[in-house]
Parts: sequence; C-alpha cells; structure tokens
Amino acid sequence: MTQTLTRRRLLQGSAAVLAAAPLLTARRARAQDGTLRIGYVSPRSGALSGISESDGYVIDAIRAALGGGLDTATGRYAVEIIEKDTQSDPNRAGDMASDLIFQDEVDIVLVGSTPDTTNPVADLCELNGVPCISAATPWQSWFFGRGGVPGEKTFHYTNHFFWGAEDLMEVYFGLWDGLDTNKVVGALWPNDPDGIAFSDPNLGFPPALQAAGFTLVDPGRYTNLKDDFSAEINAFKAAGVEIVTGVMLPPDLATFMAQSKQLGFAPKFVTVAKAALTPKGIAGFPDGLGENLSGEVYWGPQYPFTSSLTGETTAALAEGYTKATGNQWLQGTGYVHALFEVAVDVLKRSTAIEPEAIVEAMNATDLATCVGRVKWGDFAAAPNVAKTPLAGGQWQADGAGGFRLVCTYNATAPEVTTDGTLQPKVW
Repeated sequence: MTQTLTRRRLLQGSAAVLAAAPLLTARRARAQDGTLRIGYVSPRSGALSGISESDGYVIDAIRAALGGGLDTATGRYAVEIIEKDTQSDPNRAGDMASDLIFQDEVDIVLVGSTPDTTNPVADLCELNGVPCISAATPWQSWFFGRGGVPGEKTFHYTNHFFWGAEDLMEVYFGLWDGLDTNKVVGALWPNDPDGIAFSDPNLGFPPALQAAGFTLVDPGRYTNLKDDFSAEINAFKAAGVEIVTGVMLPPDLATFMAQSKQLGFAPKFVTVAKAALTPKGIAGFPDGLGENLSGEVYWGPQYPFTSSLTGETTAALAEGYTKATGNQWLQGTGYVHALFEVAVDVLKRSTAIEPEAIVEAMNATDLATCVGRVKWGDFAAAPNVAKTPLAGGQWQADGAGGFRLVCTYNATAPEVTTDGTLQPKVW
C-alpha cells in the first residue's frame, strides 16, 4: 500500500524542544583520546519501559563483542557506550541528548522506542551537528513529526530505519481479513505524535480504512494515561464495532481491556500498536485478557536474518536473551542490536572521526543486519529513512499459563516464517 505525501508538518511535538535548545557547537576534537564514544538513549523506566527491557542485555553483549576495540579507516580505537534513560518523558529525552552531546561529547548518538524518544533526541542532534541513528518509530512519526519534507533529504545529521504506517495498515488489513467481521473499526488514537500521525485525515489510517471498505468510528484524540474509556467503549458498542485498533501506551490498553469486559464489549479483534509488544505486558492484563491480542510482528526468531556484528541468527539472539534472563524474547531486542550493528559499520568506514565524515559514511550504509537490510537513499518519499520488513500475528496461550507471540500473516514480508493460525479475540 502506498500513499501520496503532501508538503506539510503533521506533528509539532518536537518543535518546543528545538526552540528551547541552545545552539552550542563547541565540542571536543573527535576521538582525540583514542576512544570512540557512542551514546544510547531509550525509555528504561516509566510507561514505555517494557519495550526497552532487553536493552541492558543487548548493550552488554555489544560491549563484549567490541571488547578488544574497533578497527576503523583511521586506526584502532577503544569504544565506550554511554547509556541514558528518558524515564519515558519526551522532555527528559531531549535533556539526555544534550548531556550526551555537551557533557559526554559522544561521536554518535543511537536512539530507539517511539517518537516520544526518537524525535527530541534526533532534533537535538540535528541542531547541534551530531550524527544520530534512530529506529523503532514508524517513519512518518519520525520524519513528518520533525518537519520532514516529502521527497527531500530534510535532515543532514539524522537518519532512521523502520517500517511505516502504510506497512502497518497493510498488515492490519491482512489480519482482519483472516476472520469474518462487519468491517466496523473503532479507533483509539491518543493526542501524541503517533496518534496524530495515525489519525491524520489525509495521510493516516482514515482514508486507507475507507478505501479498503472499512467503516471508521473515531471518538477523537485522548490524553495518555487515561483512567476512563467508558465513553469510547459505549460509542463503539452503539456503532457495532467488531474491530478495535489504535496506538496506545500499555497502561491505557490494560485500562481499556478491563473496562470493555466490565461493560460487555467484546470485539473480535483488538489490534493495537505499541502497547501489545511485550510478553510481560500481555501477561499483566487482568483475567487473561491479553489472549489473542493481535498486532505487528516486527522482529523475532521468525525473521531469517543474521547479525553483521556477531554472526548470530535472529533465533540465536532471541534464545540467548531467554537463557540469560529467563524472560521471553522481545521484539525490540533486534532493533537495539541492529542500531549498534549500523553504528559500528558506519564508524569502521568513516574516513575521519568527525561529524561530516561520519555522516558521509552513514549515508553510504548498505548493511545486512538482524532486522534486514539497512540502506539509505532508496526510499524516495523520505531519503533519511531506510525501510525494514513487517509481518503480523497475535499473542496465543502457550499452554503453561503464559502467552507467546506467533506470526500469522506474512504477505507483506514473505521471507518471515508463519508459525501460527489466526484466532478471534478471547474475552
């Protein structure tokens, strides 16, 4: 599915960060002390922390893989990885980026996990001339949310890799076509960068739903961490909604699910981005309400890729995390690992450890990673973006009191293995 993009700014969430940020450019001479410094920003605590639960494990593994240092085009360097926690706060995300730039004096910044994290960090890096690579945010939320102009390489220092809303829509429509429904869709889109992008009447879900023959029931934007969804639920019941979609924080989805059961609302599909990503989050829903929640499957052992850094397959990476922690693998694990794969590849090829040379190497990236090939310049709509594959599936009971994420739809990414059959939502 493709969409015509128009010249406009969809989101304004990052503008305040840019307006308030100091335009400071005096930083240390890059790697003058023989050490390459890589900054990494993610929500390790707060409402989004479940998405980043495996970050520490991945970064420790990267440190071990780079223990002997890194050979680059300009010589051999020690590598220091400096981690920052946003506490799931967009304002703090900008503060953490500022710390990395001006206190830690990093050579490159990596960031992942939703536009609340990626956008303010990328904005600070762009403003201050620091190379930044981001992932794990739908590209529209990242690109248009920061003022990107369709068809133009809007940003000089910041590049991104992930899939987009058009891919998510195709996956969702494919999932929903797997069961008989009345095609009436209720939307839960919050008043945040993701929700505004997904609900946009020109570029978001509404026109695509209509074109695909679905009827949309949209009760309007809501404030994150909402404690009462009864108005939305009653609107959905009155309209005969059989499919619920949205892009929600995990606590909001849990509240909605519990209140839906209390009010006797039992749609056949609950297909929600962002909130339905982690096994602990699914297990945490009351009364087993996480069973057969459906959504995106953007990484896992079903993906046939290999790490360029360690040589491990996706199955080995997922299994390694489970063995080390006792926890199920997480989708975000692959993208954190891939961020470091790309950064290491960029730094190895850079003809100098200074921003412009690093940017030149970044733009020339063509790397097979554990999430697929990352290559910038091929996506005409947003040259700062590299697209990666996406499939769909749901959380099914594992027979041991928990849930496992199975892939049931791969028409959008045939290389991904399906390992389950779609089932209706269990209430």
